[in-house]
This record gives sequence, C-alpha cells and structure tokens, in this order.
Amino acid sequence: MSRTKVILRSGKDQSLHRRHPWVFSGAIKKIDGPVAEGDLVDVYDNKDTFLATGHYQPGSIAVRILAFEPVDPDEAFWRHRLEEAYRLREMLGLAASEETDVYRLVFGEGDRLPGLIIDHYAGVLVMQFHSVGMYRQRDTFAAILQDLYGGHLKAIYDKSEGTLPHKAAVTPVNGWLLGREKEAEVKEYGHRFRVNWVEGQKTGFFVDQRENRRLVGSHARGRQVLNLFGYTGGFSVYALAGGATLVHTVDSSVQAVKMSRVNVELNFGKKAPHKGIVADAFEWLDKAETVYDLIILDPPAFAKHQNVLHNALQGYKRLNEKAFRKVRPDGIVATFSCSQVVSREQFRQSVFVAAANAGRHVRILHQLSQPADHPVSLFHPEGEYLKGLILHVE
Repeated sequence: MSRTKVILRSGKDQSLHRRHPWVFSGAIKKIDGPVAEGDLVDVYDNKDTFLATGHYQPGSIAVRILAFEPVDPDEAFWRHRLEEAYRLREMLGLAASEETDVYRLVFGEGDRLPGLIIDHYAGVLVMQFHSVGMYRQRDTFAAILQDLYGGHLKAIYDKSEGTLPHKAAVTPVNGWLLGREKEAEVKEYGHRFRVNWVEGQKTGFFVDQRENRRLVGSHARGRQVLNLFGYTGGFSVYALAGGATLVHTVDSSVQAVKMSRVNVELNFGKKAPHKGIVADAFEWLDKAETVYDLIILDPPAFAKHQNVLHNALQGYKRLNEKAFRKVRPDGIVATFSCSQVVSREQFRQSVFVAAANAGRHVRILHQLSQPADHPVSLFHPEGEYLKGLILHVE
C-alpha cells in the first residue's frame, strides 16, 4: 500500500492528534509525490510519523480524513461505514418509522464519510457528493445501499452536478443509479409532503428542520403566521396543524410556492386558511398589511465563505429587525441561520442588535440546532451548522 505522502509543517499536526477530519492547505509543508484531485493520500507529521489517510483536493481544505489508522479503503471499509450510519438511524427510530419516512442517512463528517450526503425519501435515496474522492465511489455505495435496504429501496438518485468543487476534474450529471422515481409523497410526523428531488433545492426537502418545524407548530395556536423563505411549506403545514388561524407562505420561487399549496392541500384540503405568495422576503416585510402573531425566518445561507461573513451578519440583523417591527405584541419570532461560517454567538448577537434597533423587549424561549440524524462529531464542531431561536416579543 504505497501512496503519495502529504507532510505537514512543524506544529501543524495537533488538529489531527485531536482527530479533526480536515487538513488545511496552509498546514502542508510538501507533497512527496504525484497527486490529483480525489486521490487517496497518507498524511505524516514533520518527523515522518503517520497521522491519517484521506482524499486530496485542491483548495483550502486539502485533505478530508477517512481514518486515523493505516487503511486501504475497499468495499468492506465503505460497507462498514454505511452500516454504522444505518444502525444509528435504526436506533433513532427513523429507519422503520411508520409516521416519518424522510430522514438523513449520511451526514458527511458526522458519519465519518466526509464529502457525502444521503437523504432517504420513502424508499428513495438521494446522494450528493462534495468531493471527487467520494464521487468516484458512487457505484460502490449504490450496491451497498441496495443490500442495506433490500426490497424497500425503489430508487437511488445522484444529485451532485452542483455540489462538487467548481474546478473538479470530473463532469457530473444528475441521474439515477437505480430506478427512475422523480418525486414521492413522504411523511414527517404523519404530515404529508410531495418532494421532487430532481427539480427541488438541495436534495428536495429541508430534512434538517424536522424537529424545529414540530416545535414552532406547537406555538401556532390562534396565531396569524408568516412563513418567510417558506420553500415548499414545511413550517406552514406544522403551523396549520398547530391551530394557526391564517398562514402566509412567502418565497421568491414560483415552483416552491406552488408546491407549498400542494402540501397544504394534501394535509388540510382546499379550504385551509393558507395563501402562497411569490415575493422577495425583505420587500414583503416592508409592504405587508397583515400584522402577524408568529413570523418564521428560515433564509438560505447568507454566507458560505468567511470573506462574506460581515455582509451575512448585516443581512441577519436587517431581516430580524424588520420582523421585530412587524410582529404583534406578545408575538413569536422563530429565526434561523444555516450558514456554517456564522457561529451561534455571532448569529445571536445579530438578532440582539436587531431587537435593540427595533425597540422591542425580546426573550429566548428555545435555542435550536439540527436533529439527531445530522450528528455532529465532537472532533468536528463545524458540523453544527444550523442555529435557531424561538423568541417571545413583548
């Protein structure tokens, strides 16, 4: 087992001794041999001591670690990792649940499979690859997943066209590795949703908000609700189930708003007190005549890179300030950030400034994160990307 060696600078090996799964390009002293994107490499310290094995890629994160012991990742290696991920979802009660059949099966570093995301939708698996090294294993993964799920698996869809690094030396095309299912009706805590992974954002549905949707819905009774950046109406369905008297779903996507209407009708029929609105969220907050009792802010990531962090924090401040000015006294604001580079403290500070600028007294009722099928490795705190607050506004 002879592989190219990545040798770290003196003192730059401490993060790997703490089992952090990334090697940054600035930590590398030299690469001893030829290497291409997606290749397996072995990482050594400055004294030629083995540290880890991982996939190489050009860029800030130069190596994504697969193991901290010498390994030659073969079919058995990948099978063990996927079986571990599946068993965790079994333990969580998701893999065989009758009321919830949509969940995340693999969450990258949280499942020791960096660069891989797999979501399950009622017997269909949607895969997204974020590294060339993992992408090259897609056929192996597909075969293992068929063994894991057996006859319950209807289709596997690879949706990596937009997720692999921009300069990757591959040309991915979204497509089926098994079956031809384009969309399905799924259940989440008994609520029904149509999910289209071919045309929808991410893998088709925001699986990470499951528990937060349920909690926000518990605050909806008797309230007029605004669901901003509402996508296909996940929070809207839970708000109506919780007893909301009116729900507005606002999103800039015509297709998403159309699907929000479909999902509300699936659960409550055509006469539900719901309206889907195609509009810019910031503009809607400025012009809306309705004064809402509950406002949900679930925007897309305002910052995907550190160099735009300041602008992102300003965006969160501006959005939340508008919501605080619009919500009725004794109202609720549920606000979220899915930007990994925005820390929990930075997000909370932005919301604090927004409340102060709006002149409203605000109390935190709940501090939220992602659900258990998006596990965060203790060695990789960056995996905790979703932050949320449910706030009482006097």
